[in-house]
Amino acid sequence: MKIYFAGSIRGGRADAALYLEIIEFLKTFGEVLTEHIGDPNLTSAGKDGITDRFIHDRDLEWLLSADVLIAEVTTTSMGVGYEIGRAVADGKKVLCLFRPETEKIPSAMISGCADLRFVNYETVAELKNIITRFLAENFDL
Repeated sequence: MKIYFAGSIRGGRADAALYLEIIEFLKTFGEVLTEHIGDPNLTSAGKDGITDRFIHDRDLEWLLSADVLIAEVTTTSMGVGYEIGRAVADGKKVLCLFRPETEKIPSAMISGCADLRFVNYETVAELKNIITRFLAENFDL
């Protein structure tokens, strides 16, 4: 299974350690095409020397080749929203994970979309159970 994991880069890297933990867990189910999202050295500026066009084209190719998109959407990111929209338009299975916090409110365009699964979670253990159930429901595991 090819998994596209989406998490904020330019929108903020506060959850980078969480992204890495999610990616390591996802690797038990298949190939994670976007392992770099969890790189603790990746800053909100992204990678030096790579053009925005290159990033767009590379990531879109990965997204379209993936079987599933799993996105951590607590930190707002225009790029993640774009990726989710493209995945939904392509008919992909999409799981969006959000930690409810008083100062953060999810986008209605994501949480209100009937063509994806949007789930609140509080702990990493809960998140792992949500992911496992989602993948088991949608793929032969």
